[in-house]
Amino acid sequence: MSALELTRQYHFSAGHRLESPTLSSEENARLYGQCYRPHGHNYLVEVTVQGRRDPLTGMAADLGALDAAVKRLVLDRVDHYDLSSAVPALEGIPTTGENLARAFWEWIAPALPAGALRRVAVVETDNNIFEYRG
Repeated sequence: MSALELTRQYHFSAGHRLESPTLSSEENARLYGQCYRPHGHNYLVEVTVQGRRDPLTGMAADLGALDAAVKRLVLDRVDHYDLSSAVPALEGIPTTGENLARAFWEWIAPALPAGALRRVAVVETDNNIFEYRG
């Protein structure tokens, strides 16, 4: 029996400012432009997991367990916070969409069965979607 994939979507709102701790204020302003100023987004996070369909339930993943893990490990840590200064696990990391997708993967993966996590995507704006696949 082949594996199936399931994607769940989650929303959170947060502020941030793009800056690299290794650059000066002038270099950050030049590199990140308007995103160097404090601003916020209504983010969408997509988490894709893989599993085999259970013949009894017809499901490939325990959605309750996935939702609880994402809430505890991601949403409770980032929703309505300043990602650049109020989330210790992101300290010193430029809070780009790329880095958020990778960080969220690292937070979620250990809570799921080995190999189950296939993709984490962070949708920052209508034009910016960042995917990480481990």
